[in-house]
Amino acid sequence: MSSLFGMTHPPVGFGPGSQPDASEDGLEYLPMPSGMRVYEPHLPEVADPVQAAAARVVLIRIHDALARWSAGEEIRVPLDDLEAPVLALVDEALGEGEVAVKVERAGDRLEIQEASLAGVWRVRAFGDGAAREGLLVGSFPRVAVNRAFTPVSSAASGSAPGGLMNGMPILTELLDRSAAWRRGDVPHAVNFSLLPHTPEDLAFIEQRLGVGATTILSRGYGNCRVTATATPNVWWVRYYNSVDTLILDTVEIVDVPAVVCAAVEDIADSAERLAEILDALATDLERVR
Repeated sequence: MSSLFGMTHPPVGFGPGSQPDASEDGLEYLPMPSGMRVYEPHLPEVADPVQAAAARVVLIRIHDALARWSAGEEIRVPLDDLEAPVLALVDEALGEGEVAVKVERAGDRLEIQEASLAGVWRVRAFGDGAAREGLLVGSFPRVAVNRAFTPVSSAASGSAPGGLMNGMPILTELLDRSAAWRRGDVPHAVNFSLLPHTPEDLAFIEQRLGVGATTILSRGYGNCRVTATATPNVWWVRYYNSVDTLILDTVEIVDVPAVVCAAVEDIADSAERLAEILDALATDLERVR
């Protein structure tokens, strides 16, 4: 009896022995991300009980902010008038997390680092020859979003260059979505890793979108680099594996890409972890007194 569609033998290219050996040059797999960062609690060393007690007061304020935080909210924790050794102890207890943000505009610069406790952000502002320190609790610092689309490199204009395949319709889609997008809308993404395009398409779209002021690096499972364009609500999101090979290239129209935001569950977990740090720090203070 013949097989389905009248074939009595397996088609060429199927079955045992029909595919190249994985050890041969003919079959290669793109290296996937590795070396995932994991949370490691760290207690500051209690060398000076007075300074450690002062740092613990600040950490209690941060814990209170985490515990009462609700979605969409941003809570500022004052760091004014803290002595440098106390602030260093606070930073040591918070550690460094996966997400770092840089915002550069003419005359000023912001450097923002997420703590190892998701949803806790250290903000350093530089401008007018002075530096200011701050700390925020929230999903993502609004200041980095508010300044994100300030043009560093303005969107280009003029006639379309040669060599385009899908560049013009893709750009039209992105600009239409950008103009219509409102906070709370569902994110819209264009995946260049799956969409047919030429190098000229990519260069054309990048030039027409421009470059904004905010750059974000998320170092979780591999690296994700997020760059604001000079077009409102349009972000370029690129994922790299652990050997820095581009594995996913997308443009997102959204308030801020979810990959760099702390989720509600993350912030609740941070509150629990900070409570544990505070308990351990209290025990150390009792021991040295």
